[in-house]
Amino acid sequence: MTRWFREGGWYLVLDVASLGIASPIPFAHAAVRLRRPLYFLWPVLYAAAVTALLVAVEPSETRTDNTVGGLIIGLMVVAFCHLLWVRRQVWPATPEKPADPALADALAAREKRAESRRIVAEDPALARDLRIGRPDLRRGSTPQTPSPPDYDDGGLVDLASAPAALIAEICGIDVATAERIVETRQARPYDTIDDVFTWADVPYALWERVRERGVVVR
Repeated sequence: MTRWFREGGWYLVLDVASLGIASPIPFAHAAVRLRRPLYFLWPVLYAAAVTALLVAVEPSETRTDNTVGGLIIGLMVVAFCHLLWVRRQVWPATPEKPADPALADALAAREKRAESRRIVAEDPALARDLRIGRPDLRRGSTPQTPSPPDYDDGGLVDLASAPAALIAEICGIDVATAERIVETRQARPYDTIDDVFTWADVPYALWERVRERGVVVR
């Protein structure tokens, strides 16, 4: 129960406890965590809906208590259903451990990538110290000069600093597109991964590959 509440359950509790009035808060939290442009629109829309609802609560000869109550319940239910989906985007469900070792390793790497992205979003300095997205810069150990183990980011590449060859290899894209990503960032540094798609003119067919393995460490 504690884990459920910590991993987005509080989104739903806050919505119900406030009758939808506080619904913009979890949407804003999700937007900050995921850093996707569309997600920043949702808290604005829900805040506007809450404002309109508060205005509707003002006494009026053309409105009844039942009308106002229906608006409140409607907002709460719509926000609740929306937050069920948003919560799963911020905290993806952990699948049962499969019997196939290869599949288990792939899913474990996906979880590590999700955790690494959270570090990038919340603590960029730590992400740089851990060399997230830069396997080419990680330390090597020898019997004569042992070093601490490197952080396992699950197989990410930093689109904001990695060389083109590394981007092409990890994202599984052609070298020409990777080189365009590098050339574009030199003139206009990326703030989010969506900037890469817009400014570097990455073909739409490659978006999912880049989004799955790419990250932008500011």
